[in-house]
Amino acid sequence: MNVYVLASELRMGLVAIDWMLAVQIVNTLILFLVLRKILFKPVTAFMEKRENEVKSQFDAAALKKQEADQLISEYSHKIRNAEDEGKEIVRAAVQRGDKRMADIIKEAENKASEIREATQKELEQEKVKAINALKDDIADMAILTASKVIHKDIDGNKHKALIDQFIQEVGDTAWHN
Repeated sequence: MNVYVLASELRMGLVAIDWMLAVQIVNTLILFLVLRKILFKPVTAFMEKRENEVKSQFDAAALKKQEADQLISEYSHKIRNAEDEGKEIVRAAVQRGDKRMADIIKEAENKASEIREATQKELEQEKVKAINALKDDIADMAILTASKVIHKDIDGNKHKALIDQFIQEVGDTAWHN
């Protein structure tokens, strides 16, 4: 009858308060404590450990990202400095090239001036040589003409000296005019 009463009470949805309920409560408490000792604490410790690992990985990743951002900033700064240095090097090279070009032009102008002066001196010397040769030719022709006119041989050296003196006194004025 006891089973029948329990079955009827269960069918009605009521729980009987007796020693079975106390045993079930004690069993549930023991099961909870055992599971807590065996399962909950290790699982909780594992979860906390895993959570700490994930946090440390996130912290490490954030630190790495911060380091990467800092490196990017440093590298971009170095690139800008390198670009500025490159521009400065190019500017200095252009200035050196311009200076060298000016020096070469000046040197060429000086050489051209020297060549002109040397050529002018050479022309003057050639002119003097030509005038002297012409004077000698005139003196020789005058001696030849005078000797044919007189029909006798005149001392060439004395005659040439007389003609040179005449050319010097009269001829220089005529040649230069």
